[in-house]
Amino acid sequence: MVERGKIMMIPTMRYRNAPAAIEWLCRAFGFEKHLVVPGENDTIAHAQLTSGKGMMMLGSVAANAYGHLMKQPDEIGGCETQAVYVVVPDANAHYARAKAAGAEIVFDIKDEDYGGRGYTCRDLEGRIWNFGTYDPWK
Repeated sequence: MVERGKIMMIPTMRYRNAPAAIEWLCRAFGFEKHLVVPGENDTIAHAQLTSGKGMMMLGSVAANAYGHLMKQPDEIGGCETQAVYVVVPDANAHYARAKAAGAEIVFDIKDEDYGGRGYTCRDLEGRIWNFGTYDPWK
């Protein structure tokens, strides 16, 4: 439950092949399935994946009112208009897991000037993810 006066942010994404994306995100990034609601024709109406206290939500690309507000990376030259940063306890182990699962490494793992160690990669549909040990709350 969210405390009064506080907010909670949960990133949301759309995937063309959401069932495959869910499996890949769990294998490559260590997410766990919290809730998966199947849609029609092998689509995902809504899914929640968790890691520790963090969560992301995703669903299949759809030609509905919300879907028309979003573009996939391959529709805009491989670019993103936002990206997620995920704090992980061991960036080296996470990097190795993601790379072994086929993540495209965009920026190799390195120590950051502001603290922490991290890397940037693309998932199986080209979305940009950042992982590192830098925790701005500490």
